[in-house]
Formats: sequence, C-alpha cells, structure tokens
Amino acid sequence: MTVPALLAATVRDFPRSRAINFFGRVWTYAELDRDVARAARGLQDLGVKPGTRVGLCLPNTPYSVIFFFAVLRAGGIVVNVNPLYVERELANLIADSGTEIMVTVDLRQIYPKVAAVAARTGVRHVVVCSMSAALPGAKGLAFRLAKRAELAPLAKDGRSITAAVLMRRTGAPMPVDVAPGDVAVLQYTGGTTGIPKAAMLSHANITSNAAQTIQGLGSRAYGHDRILGVLPLFHVFAMMSVMVVGVQTAAELILLPRYDLDQLLGVIARARPTIFPAVPTIYSAIVDAAARRPASLGSIEICASGGAPLPMEVRTRFMALTGCWLMEGYGLSETSPCVSMTPPGRTYKDGSVGIPMDGTTIEIRDVADPGRILPQGERGEVCIRGPQVMLGYWNRPAETAQVMLDGALRTGDVGYLDAEGYLFLVDRIKDVIIAGGYNIYPRVLEEALYQHPDVRDAVVIGVPDKYRGQAPKAFVVLKDNATATPEDLRAFLSDYVSKIEMPREVEIRSELPKTLIGKLSKKELVAEEAAKADPVS
Repeated sequence: MTVPALLAATVRDFPRSRAINFFGRVWTYAELDRDVARAARGLQDLGVKPGTRVGLCLPNTPYSVIFFFAVLRAGGIVVNVNPLYVERELANLIADSGTEIMVTVDLRQIYPKVAAVAARTGVRHVVVCSMSAALPGAKGLAFRLAKRAELAPLAKDGRSITAAVLMRRTGAPMPVDVAPGDVAVLQYTGGTTGIPKAAMLSHANITSNAAQTIQGLGSRAYGHDRILGVLPLFHVFAMMSVMVVGVQTAAELILLPRYDLDQLLGVIARARPTIFPAVPTIYSAIVDAAARRPASLGSIEICASGGAPLPMEVRTRFMALTGCWLMEGYGLSETSPCVSMTPPGRTYKDGSVGIPMDGTTIEIRDVADPGRILPQGERGEVCIRGPQVMLGYWNRPAETAQVMLDGALRTGDVGYLDAEGYLFLVDRIKDVIIAGGYNIYPRVLEEALYQHPDVRDAVVIGVPDKYRGQAPKAFVVLKDNATATPEDLRAFLSDYVSKIEMPREVEIRSELPKTLIGKLSKKELVAEEAAKADPVS
C-alpha cells in the first residue's frame, strides 16, 4: 500500500487512540489525521504536487510526523535532512535532491542556516514550525519566556511562512494519483562508496518493511504499544521503527527532541513506554546510570538495537535490569532499513544480527567474484533481495548499477550465514565509520581538511570508542613551514562538518603511510590504533 493509506487505515480503526505524546501534549489519531490533512492542503497551495521534493529539517517533534505524512498525502517526496548539518552540507543536499520546499523549526540553532541556504539555492518556501506551540499550554508559555534567546525571528524575505498560517486551510487535500511503486522518501546515505547519495525508497518499500518488522515483533495487539522515540526521525532506523511501525500498529509515539539521559529516564518513568528502539550507546548509558541510582524501567517489553554492533555485555546487563527482550538487527538506508533481526523468543546468538525478515533472501557472494554465491558458513559479501530493497540512487544510474547484481543489493558488508540461517557480520568493505548509530564518511572529512591552506595530506579512520563504538580520528601532514595546530584544524572543521562528524582527535605527523604507487594507506593506521586499544593482541 501507499504510506498515506497506512495512516488512513489506523485512523479508521483507532480514531480516539493516542497517537503522539510530546511532553504531555497528546494528539489522538483523529487529531493527527486532521493536522496532516491541513498541512497537506497547505503544501498543495504552495505548489506541492506528485514528485515535488520537500525537505524535513526537524528535531523530533509532532511536526516531524505531521509533515512526513502530509508531504506524502500531497503527492510529494520526503527528503530527510539532519538538522545538525552545517550550511555547506545543507546546500549540497538541496542541490542534489532538487528540494523546492523546506520544513524546519524556529530554533536559532536550525532556522537561520536553513533560511540562509534557501535564499541561495532556489528553495521556494521555508515552512517554519513553532516549538512552543507544540508544547502543552503552560509549558509552551514557559518555553517562550525562558528560552527566548533560543528562538529565531522569521526572516522577512517573502520565502518563509509559519506552519500555523500554512495549516489554516480547512479544505480537504486535493486528490493525487500516487502508486505504491512511486518514490516516497529520499534517504541520504554513503552507500558503498562513502559519497552521500539518496536512496529512493518507494511507498511499497516502506510499507512492506513496516509489515516485516511488525511480524518480527510477534503477536502484539494493535493499539497497545507506546513507542519511545529518542532516536532522530530523519534517520531511517527511527523513521521505520518509531514512526511508520508505530502508526501502522496504532501505537502512542512518545517523542523527545534530543537525547538527554536524565530527561530520557524521567520520560520512561512517567510515560511508561513498552517498545524502546535505540543504539548501543544509549543502552550502555542507561545500564551505567542504573548502577548508580534507581531507574523505573519495568514498562519496557521490547527493545531493538541498531546502527552499530551491540556488545554482549551491554545486552546481558540491560536485559537483567529491565526483564525486556533486547534484540539486535541489521539494516541499511537502501533496505528501508530492516534486513534481519532476532525475534522475541528465538535463540539469541552472540555476534549475530538475527535471521532474515519475512520475504527477505540473504545471499553471501564471493568478494572477488560477486557472480558466485557461496555455500553456508563461508564468508563473503552480504547481498539482499526483498520488497524493502530501494529503487536505486536518486539521479545516479551508474552508482545504482554498481550496487545491484541480478536484482540483489550488494551491501558492502562481509558476513556469513550459519546452519540455522543466522547472519553474522565480520567486516565492512565500505569505508564508513559508525559512531553511535550515525554514518560518518571519512572522505567528507578528508576533503574538508584539504581546504585548510596548511594541510598537505589527510587521512581519517575510525578508532575504537567506548561510548560510541567508533569515533573518527584524523591524521594530517602539514605543508613546509606551516604552523597549524590540532586545535586550529578542529576549529576550521567546525564550518564544514557537524559536531557528530568532528574528529575526536587530530594527530599531526611528518609522514603518512603510502602504498607502492604512492596512495595514502589507512590499514597501517588502523592497525596502530587497534593495538593501542588492545595492547595484548
């Protein structure tokens, strides 16, 4: 089905069930549908029609859900945008996707850069959502008073419009002809090369993966669950596991705009979520906090870990603390994202990312000869077939052809299947650093470093990090007589990359390892850092 049809079915069957809970302000599914309809009509009045790209540059708020479904109901294509992007990254994404309208929030940290980029990239309209208006009455007033310095005034450029004005229209959205095979979301990813590009996810990709995920969760009654959304909804993991799965199952979405451990624990105690998707770093932080002080976690029944490998110690301690089932899964932006998981009640195998989702086939192919499928137990490139596999990369047919092989998606990951069909990942072909569930692309950092006039050579690798799993580290060789310090280079990078991407350390060296043909080599640096982390080996 299409994504709007998924929402319509839930509204029909559960109109009075709680849909969104944002710091105590609640929307029912009937109220959510009303706001989606108003936003969809408002977007159509701005010129959104089938195929129009609309960027959502939002932290987790009710607007994230409202405008996601409104864009699709108007026939447009959602472009998920990280609100932590710096202006250069925003401009590149807008230019690549052809985004015509941006939806953002009136926070000084986000809106001014969106407005500035919009003015020079051809974005026709910027829809600005009020953070205080999303809060309950008293909290909204307190936010406007206490956080006044954090709010940005609306630019008087004729381009910006408030969401309140946009949604004043009460007429129903104009009907549009959207098919399940049409593109619904452009999800940016580094793919197998480390160069950000947009995976085209169709309506059918998304609704199929939602159905696969729901089946994997087991027999859970619709209208029963409360899903905690602290992971950002612009990330494909949360988009699916919190928002789309939540809406299809008539769950209450408990949204938090950012991760703060104390706030998170307080919300868990008050709102009592039953499902809690997160990344290993969050589970680890909760376990450590609970060891120091009591934590009310008894409501949680199922947790889903993704984005990075889950240490067995963290899983064991978290399950002992909560009594819930903590399952690890595997996915990619190109697969909407879920590929495999360990369903509740199935045997959990240490180091495995579970069994394939229903309707999914995993092939292990020879890395040197991808046309050859390897037998069970042998290691090779993990390739995926299933209804959740993307249509391709947006406007990049050559890159699409590189990752599609006889209809199967080449993931760039190395792994194997055991005799019971469990998938184990052992390595990555693609040069991607995964830090706390976020993909960081070394090439982006390296190219930014090369913009500094003092830098001659630059290499970025992932190094072990106890909290995030991995963190980027930069190695730099300066030009003759250059005087830049590591602190200078980190300050320089702040204009090019987000805080998440910022290297944990910049090390200046006189030379960097090179291959026989003079290409900078990373493997020696990776080995050095691994030896530091594990000196015994």
